[in-house]
Amino acid sequence: MYENRLLGFAYVSPFVVGLLVFTAFPFVGSFLLSFTDYNLIDPPAWIGAENYAFMFERDRVFWKSLSVTLLYVGMTVPLKLAFALYIAQILNFRLRGINLFRTAYYVPSILGGSVAVAVLWRYMFADYGVVNLILGAVGLDPVPWFGHPGWALFTITLLRLWQFGSAMVIFLAALQNVPSSLYEAAMIDGATKWQAFTRITVPLITPVIFFNFVMQLVQAFQEFNGPYIITGGGPLKATYLLPLYIYDSAFRDFDMGYGSALAWVLFAIIMVLTLIAFATSRYWVFYAGDKRV
Repeated sequence: MYENRLLGFAYVSPFVVGLLVFTAFPFVGSFLLSFTDYNLIDPPAWIGAENYAFMFERDRVFWKSLSVTLLYVGMTVPLKLAFALYIAQILNFRLRGINLFRTAYYVPSILGGSVAVAVLWRYMFADYGVVNLILGAVGLDPVPWFGHPGWALFTITLLRLWQFGSAMVIFLAALQNVPSSLYEAAMIDGATKWQAFTRITVPLITPVIFFNFVMQLVQAFQEFNGPYIITGGGPLKATYLLPLYIYDSAFRDFDMGYGSALAWVLFAIIMVLTLIAFATSRYWVFYAGDKRV
């Protein structure tokens, strides 16, 4: 019995060590560093809450970055969920070769977060890129995708929407678990397809909608590769998301203390919004056996 316990501890020890070394220790360490002035060379100097006071009272870049991040999240999360659900609804039909289409639509979610795709996206939307060449071929003027603040944010938002495959697969699994007998009963009662979708499909998959919403919310707040590689945060910091500001503060300006404070503010924002989502889920998320369904 004792040997079995030792064997069990040996199996889980890599995970425990990895959790402590690569997650728990940096998590606590960054919180302590957020109260220091640390340039990565000299020892950290304790300054209390000065980093947070400067951030909220005098740092205009922080407020600009926060507003851009909230706008980016507000656009990408609902649009990505709606598009993923729409495609999942289409791919839920039993057609010949449907598995090929499901695979094709899922591939972008695997490649979308890579540096190579971000570089490709940058060349596609360049002044003389493929997108502007297509616009010129149909008689439209070229668009300054990276030279205009609104178009630049739209470009990185479009990249985020292109990575809808993971949410789509989860939606597809949920749609396949909806009993077909409910749709048959709705058709007998004279319900339209839209009524069946809004009255049957959506209520029954609200737990999955909630799960995808929370996951996409957290991922959108942590977006880094796209805006860093494609726009670099410009123009006029129109795509300067908080993760970029955290990176620049910590590794470009060598102010690890302030970068840690920014990271903890981002963590607090994500945590608060997630808690709000969980608190409000009781009003719109329906589970099996719920009498409200």
